[in-house]
Amino acid sequence: MSKQHQEKQASAYRSKIGGQALIDGIMMRGVEKSAMACRMPDGSIHREVWDTNPPGKKKSIWRKVPIVRGCISFVQSILSGYRCMMKSAELTSDLEEDEEEETGRVTQWILDHFGDKLIHGATVVGTVLGVVLAVVLFMYLPSLAVMGLDHLVDLGWWKSVVEGVIKILILVGYLTLVSLMGEIKKTYRYHGAEHKTIFCLEHGLPLTVENVRTQRRFHPRCGTSFLILTLLVSILVSSLVTWDTLWLRVALKILVLPLIMGISFELIQFAGRHDNLLTKIISAPGLWLQRLTVLEPDDGMIECAIEAITPCIPEDREKDQW
Repeated sequence: MSKQHQEKQASAYRSKIGGQALIDGIMMRGVEKSAMACRMPDGSIHREVWDTNPPGKKKSIWRKVPIVRGCISFVQSILSGYRCMMKSAELTSDLEEDEEEETGRVTQWILDHFGDKLIHGATVVGTVLGVVLAVVLFMYLPSLAVMGLDHLVDLGWWKSVVEGVIKILILVGYLTLVSLMGEIKKTYRYHGAEHKTIFCLEHGLPLTVENVRTQRRFHPRCGTSFLILTLLVSILVSSLVTWDTLWLRVALKILVLPLIMGISFELIQFAGRHDNLLTKIISAPGLWLQRLTVLEPDDGMIECAIEAITPCIPEDREKDQW
């Protein structure tokens, strides 16, 4: 089958299934079922499947409200993805069983009695530090840099644009640096397996390693695309926020962040449903940035992706189409 014919098929079927790369594995989320598949230290694949929405639970009204649905979906996906990430890290850990014997008695007693609380506390602290770091890197420092530059050169109405460019440079630099880490690079390869497998499904091909291997690895509905869209939308929204006081500007930008995320969500959903010049323009920055976060997978990673996506495909395929 020619690549052109595959592209034609893809335009006729766009799956609602989305995913996320994990530690040595992949999570897929479908309209009815979700699943995660991880490569275990012994080489086997561990898979878990669960209902995407609890049985009997009614669909929330907010799912039909533009902007609002984007904010809530983003928070839900972050929480779900984080839980799966922690689970995959636990499953794929290759620590030896006798490692406990090498731990001091006092330390082991603390772990036995407070282990869960310590892990929960460390998670909370890590999350708070991550949020603070994000605010500093993408809100405070860019605004500070632009205000300092504005004292040297009158930037006028270009201040928000310059601030946005600085944010994008920080993001690209960060993604480039972390990609040099071996474990992160492996996760980016699982990311590629996720995209290729979804494309294989959308092309109507049997989910085999051979078929998945030939697919594209850049997808318009990727989380990386969401990140860059958020920064681009923030340039427009932030242009309406005062530059008079640095801290006031940062505080106001935090307040309008849900609006920015909501608009970005609607744009990426629109790009996922349609294929025209406008959606190509919307998708272009994200597809470019994915060259840093979506790498070519090996066959074993593709096997994990196939294991993860298979339970997520509903019997009634109409439910899975945009």
